[in-house]
Amino acid sequence: MSQHQTPLRYPGGKQRLSPFIAELLTENRLVGGHYVEPYAGGAGVAIDLLIGGAVSHIHLNDSSKHVFAFWNSVLTQPEELCRRIRNADLTVEEWTRQRDILRNPDQHPEIDLGYSTFYLNRCNRSGVITGGVIGGLDQTGNWKIDARFSRNELIRRIENIAYRRDAITLRNWDAERFMLEHVLTLPEKTLIYCDPPYFALESRLYLNQYKPEDHKRVADFIQNNITKKWIVSYDSAPQILEYYKDRRSFLYSLQYNASRVYKGTEVFIFSDDLVIPRLSSLPYINVEINKGLQRADQLRLL
Repeated sequence: MSQHQTPLRYPGGKQRLSPFIAELLTENRLVGGHYVEPYAGGAGVAIDLLIGGAVSHIHLNDSSKHVFAFWNSVLTQPEELCRRIRNADLTVEEWTRQRDILRNPDQHPEIDLGYSTFYLNRCNRSGVITGGVIGGLDQTGNWKIDARFSRNELIRRIENIAYRRDAITLRNWDAERFMLEHVLTLPEKTLIYCDPPYFALESRLYLNQYKPEDHKRVADFIQNNITKKWIVSYDSAPQILEYYKDRRSFLYSLQYNASRVYKGTEVFIFSDDLVIPRLSSLPYINVEINKGLQRADQLRLL
C-alpha cells in the first residue's frame, strides 16, 4: 500500500499512515471488516485499505458539497470524469473558469462541480482548492500548472476506485449526523477514523470550518457516543489535548506543504478498547507516547 491510490492531494495527506492503520486492523481482528471516515477529504487511507484488501467496505462522508461532488462523480460518472481529465486544458484561462465554477456551486451540475474540485486540487499549490495556481498567474514559477496533473495515472486511480464502487458508501452529511445515524448501524467489525479539520490551521486548508466550540462538541460526541473502535487524529493544539486528556494518545511529526513547507506535530487518539500495535514494530512512525504507552525518542513519518 505504499503507492498512493487517491486522486486528490491534501497537505499532510494521511495516506502515509495507511501501514499503521493496517496494523491496527490486524491487531484488533478487524481485517476484512468495515472502515469509516466521517471526514473523508482525500480519503487516502480508506482507498489504500480497500484496494489493498485490508477491508471489505469503506464508508466515506464529507460535509463539503464540493468534495462530495467529486467522489460521487467518481462512483457514478467515472467515464465522463476521466474523459475530462484526458482532455483537460491546463492553462490559466481554464483554471480561472474552473475557479468560477467552484465559487458558484449551485449554478452548475454535479459533474461540473466535481471536476472543478478535482482540477483545482491538482493545479493549485499543495492541493488547497481555495489557494493559488501552481506557478502563479504569470506561470513564471519553477513549477507550472501541469506539475501535479499526470493524466494517465490519475485516470488509473479513478478507474480503480470506480471498479470497487459496490464496496463504497458515500454521504454528504454533517459528521455528527453521519456518526449517529449511519455509523452506529454498522457491524461490530468496524474501525472508525475521525480526522476533523485542524484546530489551528483550518481557515487555510478547509472549505468547511469549525469553531473552537465545535471541536469540543465533536470530541465529547465521539468519546460518549461511539461504541465501536475508533481513532482520531488532530493537530496537537493544547485545546485538543485537553479535550481528549483521558484517552491514550501519541504525538508524531508531519511535514505540510500549504503555500510554504513547515513541520507540525499531530496527535493520534485511541478508544479505550482498541489494541495498539507495539510501536517498535512500526519503523515508519516514531512517536512520543502519552497515557502509559511505550515511549520513543524521535518523531518521523516517511
